[in-house]
Amino acid sequence: MKNWKELYNQKLMTADEAVKLIKSGDKVVFQHDVGEPEELVRAMVRNADNYRNVEISHMYSLGPGDYCKPEYKDNFHPNMWFLSGQTRKACNEWGDYTSCFFHELPELMRSGRVVVDVALIMVSKPDKHGYVSTGVSGDYTIQAIKSARTVIAQVNENIPFTYGDAVFPLMEYADAIVEFDEELPALPAGKIGPVEEEIGKYCASLIQDGATLQLGIGSIPDAVCEQLKSKKHLGLHSEMLGDGAMKLYNEGVIDNSMKSFDKGVMVANFIMGSKELYEFCDHNPAVKLMPVDYVNHPAVIMNCSKMVAINAALGCDLYGQVAADALGGDKQFSGVGGQVDFIRGAAMSTDGQGVAIIAMPSMTVKKDGTKISKITARLADGQVITDSRNDTEYVITEYGIADLWGKTNADKARALINIAHPDFRPELKDQFEQMFHQKF
Repeated sequence: MKNWKELYNQKLMTADEAVKLIKSGDKVVFQHDVGEPEELVRAMVRNADNYRNVEISHMYSLGPGDYCKPEYKDNFHPNMWFLSGQTRKACNEWGDYTSCFFHELPELMRSGRVVVDVALIMVSKPDKHGYVSTGVSGDYTIQAIKSARTVIAQVNENIPFTYGDAVFPLMEYADAIVEFDEELPALPAGKIGPVEEEIGKYCASLIQDGATLQLGIGSIPDAVCEQLKSKKHLGLHSEMLGDGAMKLYNEGVIDNSMKSFDKGVMVANFIMGSKELYEFCDHNPAVKLMPVDYVNHPAVIMNCSKMVAINAALGCDLYGQVAADALGGDKQFSGVGGQVDFIRGAAMSTDGQGVAIIAMPSMTVKKDGTKISKITARLADGQVITDSRNDTEYVITEYGIADLWGKTNADKARALINIAHPDFRPELKDQFEQMFHQKF
């Protein structure tokens, strides 16, 4: 773009000046996850007295979430697509949660069903042509930029320049530019204990050479990656690119050579992990950041060769119904995200070799020491279902693999009880006989 530097300087301002473009009643969308522009968010909160009923929407957040504090109830109204610790209380008590599949968000914005008045984004330093990258998030961020009436961009030298649809000419979209460099949130590696190690082994046993992987973050995905070092020619087509995938790529396990498309590159919606990961992704042609309506669309996923989707859960009942985003008592915990997108895409695999896995420890221990089985006869009262019983193929705990596909209700229940924690199996067997009128 001609004279982009001149336009850049004309739009350059402080964060407090930039957030004056936000008006009461506006619907404001934050860039996702690591890409949340913290200096812009801080300025918005500093100027809270200037706003009434500004709606804020985003998915997972790593920021402090001060706009969700009770004292800002009149100023900001959280309406989230995915909850994190900072936003959970506000959304459950006075805000809102909008449930949708992750891959639908760009179309919801294009159609106007989700209105984007202002997009707050964070981008890399411009290259010599005035192009920047959203760096760590493509997902819905790309469409939010296109749909917004006003785009306020924080330029941060620590944002990696990643390729794919994350790259765009800043001057064509930005209405205000704020230069502010700050370190990106870095997440510690998950702690892999004996439980996670066993789950990792069982998951790895279902992954063939040449498989395409979807992996998340945490101790279980990390444990799976640890068990894949003997595999060959794996590929990545994943909602998230994390440290586990980076390590497998550096070790030559992931080479993306046998993917049915996007050969040679790791494709993801967003990047989250260590500082080393962000540096690895910077100007790396082996990393392609794409929008969520491409990466997560089941019609795309189903065409990935030997697609393996690994997702977590809060609990599973004996019918195979999985709760992954809400607790009992009508409390929203997180969000649907891309779980159903990938489970359905893998299950519909056109090569007939897709694998959809729900991986979780067999029980959880509360702060007071109470042990709770994650496999229960029925989900808790008010607990909504994330994955229907028709969607759930494999459930894995540290005690084994329950293959549910094509099984009767009773056989599904038997398989699940066999991988439940031994302390809870007697009670589950009794409940089984009452539910199905059969001997276990």
